[in-house]
This record gives sequence, structure tokens and C-alpha cells, in this order.
Amino acid sequence: MLNTQIKTVLDASRTRGWVSEPDAKGLLAASGLTVPRFTLVTDSSGIPSAAQSIGFPLAAKVLSSRILHKSDHGGVKTGIATLEELVAVFERFGRLNGFEGMLVEEMVSGLELIIGAKIDDQFGPVVMLGMGGTGVEIYQDISFRMAPVNSDDVSSMITSLKGGRLLSGYRGGVKVNRNELTRTLVCFSEFVIAAAEMIESIDLNPVMCSEERCVVADARIMLPSQ
Repeated sequence: MLNTQIKTVLDASRTRGWVSEPDAKGLLAASGLTVPRFTLVTDSSGIPSAAQSIGFPLAAKVLSSRILHKSDHGGVKTGIATLEELVAVFERFGRLNGFEGMLVEEMVSGLELIIGAKIDDQFGPVVMLGMGGTGVEIYQDISFRMAPVNSDDVSSMITSLKGGRLLSGYRGGVKVNRNELTRTLVCFSEFVIAAAEMIESIDLNPVMCSEERCVVADARIMLPSQ
């Protein structure tokens, strides 16, 4: 069933070159990963019900087939506290190139991690774990393992990170639920194997991990060029 769902979504995304965030999160949720509560708004009349169903504070992201890196285009807004502010964000997003709608999500908190995968020509599906957020490209504190990964692999990946101590609540910081992080990585690696022949790479950044859960706050699935 999941393989059929993956193929259907990926086939429909070929012309775009990547899977839209709502579709990507739908696939990940079906695979057992935790995603924020979200809804897609394509018309301003749907904003009040979206806000009511999720509750403030909210995050909003632009949906556009022409915008892959939303932050680079001002297509992300977090900490939205009022309906008036949410409407204003929708109007601003509406002026961005290729606007298709606005993703409205619950705000999530925790330690920012990155989980990803790429299909290596020699080794096949490879899974990545690292310290996430906007500084991931600067610090490059990441660890790789061949898929599928198990609990021992996850433990080894965490140990190999320079910032791995942060997951234990270093100096009063957020303590990450290791069992939930392990479950997330194992489920993710199973998804990667199922989709390996149809994808190029996946980036989940950030994955917000706390004492209770690990939530995929942003997801990008890239497809091979045709």
C-alpha cells in the first residue's frame, strides 16, 4: 500500500523535479514519521478555519512550483500570533513567483537535527543524521550509514557527532528522547529503501526533537532529472 502511494505521489511530481512539502509530509506520516499538524490554504476564505483547527502560534510557508528554497525568497514565517498577521502573510506570499497556496502549520520546538538520505551510485541508499538548522552547511556535523539502519546504527551515529552531547540536555538544553529519535531514523530508512529507485535525495531539516517526540518540521524530496 505504501509503495503504491509513494509511486503515485512521485510520478505526479516529475515535472516539478521535487515533491511539494504537503505531499512529502503526507508520505512521511504514512511511513510512521511524526509531522506537524498542517493544512493547505489556497484561498483567503480558508484562513480562519485553518487557524482555528490548529491554533496559534502558527508557522506559514509558501507553496510554489517555482520556489524550492522557501527561506531564500521570504516564503517562511514563524511565530504568527493573530489572524490578522496570518492574513497579511498570505497576501505577501501571494505576490511571490508561482504562488499556489500557503501551508499553515503548528509551531514545534526542540533541538534542531537534520535527517537525510541520498542514493549513492556505489553503496545505494545512505542515511544521514546531523546537527540541523540554518548552520548545517557551516558546521557539517553529520554522520552517514548505509540503509537500512537499526538501533545500534543510530546510537553509533549519535556518538560520532561532535554535537552529540547536546542530545543529552547539555548545560540545561533540550534533552532528546533517544527512543523516539531511533524510531524516527529506522522508519525513515525503511521509507528510503522503498523509494530508492524513484528519488535522488531527501532532506528533513529541521527535525525538532524534544523529550516527547521528534517532528519533521520541513521536508524536501528531490527526484532524478528526466
